[in-house]
Amino acid sequence: MNLKETITEDMKTAMRAKDSVRLGTIRLLQAAMKQKEVDERITLDDNQIVAIIDKLIKQRKDSISAFEQAKREDLAQIERDEMAVLEIYLPKRMSQEEVNVAVKALVDQLGATGPADMGRVMAAAKSEFTGKAEMSHVSLAVKAALNP
Repeated sequence: MNLKETITEDMKTAMRAKDSVRLGTIRLLQAAMKQKEVDERITLDDNQIVAIIDKLIKQRKDSISAFEQAKREDLAQIERDEMAVLEIYLPKRMSQEEVNVAVKALVDQLGATGPADMGRVMAAAKSEFTGKAEMSHVSLAVKAALNP
């Protein structure tokens, strides 16, 4: 069963269980997936769905920090609940140490030597680590690898 089918089945389960938070979050995810499919006239594969989920989680993190600064803990908690539902669909993430090792190998493979190669390395890293690692961690690892 691919990720899209799993999400659809989970939506049905949430409807039966009357789990409004889970149901609402899954519907938001499905709407984002459908929008991408319609806009680009494609059928999404699992990697593209994971990229959409990553984007939605990043939006939730940004909202949480904004709500916490505004002292709106109630709204921040709603965003945390939605983020927890979305994270279920992500594959297991690489640890920071695994990211560091993989980025070092990528830098060696590309022959990158300094900060001027940051864009080239990040482009390759984005295609390799999307869905596998948090891109902010990848960026930090790339900076560390290029600045000895």
